[in-house]
Amino acid sequence: MEPDRLNSPATFSMPLEVLGHELQFSQDPNSKHLGTTVWDASLVFVKFLEKNCRKGRFSPSKLKGKRVIELGAGCGVAGFGMALLGCDVVTTDQVEVLPLLMRNVERNTSRILQMNSDSDSFGSIQVAELDWGNEDHIRAVGPPFDYIIGTDVVYAERLLEPLLQTITALSGPKTTILLGYEIRSTNVHEQMLQMWRRNFDVKIVPQSKMDPTFQHPSIQLFIMGSKPPEGNIENTGKGSDQKSDKVETSKEENDIDGRSTEEEKVSDSVSDVVEEGCELVKKAQNEKLSDFEARRVGSMAARLLRDVKID
Repeated sequence: MEPDRLNSPATFSMPLEVLGHELQFSQDPNSKHLGTTVWDASLVFVKFLEKNCRKGRFSPSKLKGKRVIELGAGCGVAGFGMALLGCDVVTTDQVEVLPLLMRNVERNTSRILQMNSDSDSFGSIQVAELDWGNEDHIRAVGPPFDYIIGTDVVYAERLLEPLLQTITALSGPKTTILLGYEIRSTNVHEQMLQMWRRNFDVKIVPQSKMDPTFQHPSIQLFIMGSKPPEGNIENTGKGSDQKSDKVETSKEENDIDGRSTEEEKVSDSVSDVVEEGCELVKKAQNEKLSDFEARRVGSMAARLLRDVKID
């Protein structure tokens, strides 16, 4: 392990402070499976929980004992954020990723309990195999869940329908879905949003609610739930734009900038990527970048190159 290097070609350990706990997450960048890397959206997600846990729906008093399932958990960062707030978490992924995920769960659970052996704040976290759409796997984890979470679980169009089927099968009438997502393909992003909005009441978390360091214009957090019955939309007064308990504050904030189309937001996101990239390059000339900032530089470069079209 080389704990001081984030992009080592070999397995290494990434330190991360989560809710006052110093955790270590093993990664394997040399693996061919995307689930063996800690992706930036999971860091944004867990730091969002950290910032918003003092009161409201993400406070330990509200979350204690809630059942949570994490889809496409990878290294398990997001699941630990919920477990540290008192939730009972089942963190899941494909069988190829489970050995690394289990190692992270066992090591970090041991760290937390050793540091706070008498603490009631930590819930529980366990590992299970779950291939999206696999009915046996879905039954085995015991739905429905209070929360379904996932970060960077959508990167290809072919995954959208199996993910929707799995979320639906794991949900109950009061299930809340929390997803963190980094825009890498505008086409996949637009299809994903259309799918979510056809099936769920969707809110986008404003950046003002995120940790000021662990955020980026291309990384979005979604809070989703079941749609109100069509006949009751008028009674809610806001339909799908109603307030999200203590997190979102207005329609404009829910939509980040109040614009009417996703295309405008995606365009702004690309512009923001370029602007932030220039700022980070200037900063790197004068001072050392933080680990998260260094990861952002690599991610932004990859995204910009992906969008370049050569005639």
